[in-house]
This record gives sequence, structure tokens and C-alpha cells, in this order.
Amino acid sequence: MISRMKFAIIDVGSNSVRLMLWADGKTLYKKIITTRLGENLAESNVLSESAIERTLAAIQTFCKEAKTEDARIFAFATAAVRSAKNRAEFCKRVKENCKIELDVVSGSEEAQLGIFGALGNADGGIIDIGGASTELCFRKGGATVFSESIDIGAVLLFDLCKDDKRKLTEKIKQKLFLIDGINLAGNICAIGGTASTLASIKLGLTKYDPNKLQHVRLTVRWVEETAERLLSMTVSERKQISGMDPSRADVIAGAAYLLSEIMKTICCESVAFSDRDNLEGYLAVRGLV
Repeated sequence: MISRMKFAIIDVGSNSVRLMLWADGKTLYKKIITTRLGENLAESNVLSESAIERTLAAIQTFCKEAKTEDARIFAFATAAVRSAKNRAEFCKRVKENCKIELDVVSGSEEAQLGIFGALGNADGGIIDIGGASTELCFRKGGATVFSESIDIGAVLLFDLCKDDKRKLTEKIKQKLFLIDGINLAGNICAIGGTASTLASIKLGLTKYDPNKLQHVRLTVRWVEETAERLLSMTVSERKQISGMDPSRADVIAGAAYLLSEIMKTICCESVAFSDRDNLEGYLAVRGLV
């Protein structure tokens, strides 16, 4: 592979569409557009027309930018697309409107993208809370010892439970039986929008800075206390918090609560945020670099 090759990787997620521009062995920058593709998916199992149009517009914007950068474009989609009844129709429209093929990854593949992005070949694990699913992947002695994709995430939780702690507790408990009793404490990274928002809140950042956020450590106690605080606030009040991503203010409370419950379930005392995630992981797993 030519080292100076430039790549644009587009992640079509359940909450947002993200772009990474990569060249010369490093990430040049990342951008994000919140489109809520997975909105109301929990009830209908269908991607809504309004969500599709928002997402297509975001993909088109990033494809246009990638072409101005003379970058090779690759795009992949995660839980919202893979679980939707109209998945094939959506992929067809992406191809027609954006002139690219959308690679719909499985839950197990998504977990691998996350761990390779955050850790490369090193041992450790990742927790990736997305919009419609959560991936956990752990590696020891160079081999994957646990990998699971759980069909619960920030947008899905909000659609089903809003900020009702009783409903959140019940729904999360139903899903976390898959990891109940598993002790996976160790070098654990948290990736994705929930983790980045919590890390930004921890530092009180007014502007996202990956260099400052990389490796920020979040203890289970801090995450639990922060989740409780967020659940007690209105969305307007949350938007006033230094470090809050306004586009996530409605879904962040339930997602933070989910992270705290996962950490307690697997006996994880703390996680380190990683800005390196499934975007970098896609390059590695697909053999592009």
C-alpha cells in the first residue's frame, strides 16, 4: 500500500454520520453531522424518510469534501442500517445519490473495528456505546477472548425510555444479561459519542479537542454520579454544562447510565477515552493500511 495514499472513511451511524480524512499514516481530522438515522427505529424497525434524507445529505456533504481532497472514499454503516427492514432500499439510495457502495458491518465486525482502532494489536478492551447498539470487545495474549454486540444504545434508549430511570433500569437489565458475571477489568477504552461527551464534560471543554481528550480517565463512580445528575436535569439545563455536545443533550443521560451499568457489571473501575475508534479500525481491518 502506498504510504501517501489519502483515504476518506465515512461512518454512517445510528446517531450521526462521521468523516475521517487519513493520510501519511495518521488521522488528519474528523468531522461529524448528527442526523439521527436510528430515530424511532425501536418501534417501527424502519428508517424514516426524514432520517434517510438527513443522512443522505450528510453523506453527500462528506463525499464532496473527500473528492476535493482527492481521497479514496470508503463508507460503512452500523446498527441502524443493519437492523432496518428497509436496509436494502437505504443502501440503494446511498449508491444512487452519493455514488458509493455502503459496507454494512455486522455487530461482531463493528466490535473488531472498535478495538483495532483504539488499541491496534495491543491487549485490552473497548466499550462502544452507539446510537442503536453497544459493542464490547476484549483481547488477551493477542487473541479475542470476548466480543459482543448488544442491541441497545443512546438513541434507542431515549426512544424507549426517555429519562425515566425505572424504565431505563428495566431495559438495560434485560440486555446486560449477556455480560452478567463476566469480569473484564483491565486496560479498557471507551469510544464513541457518549464517551467523548462525558470526557468533554469531565474536562469542561468548550471546544472538542482530541489531543486533550485522548486517554482522559472516567471512573465508574464519576460516571454513575454524572448519570444521576444528568437524569435529574432538563435538556435545556444539560446544554448549559461546559463540555456538553448540544446535539446529544437529549440522549446523553440514559447513555451515561448505560455506561455506568456496563462498568459495574464487568467490574471495571475506570475507562480511558480514546478518540481513535472504528474509523481508524476500518482502515486496519479492511487491510487498507
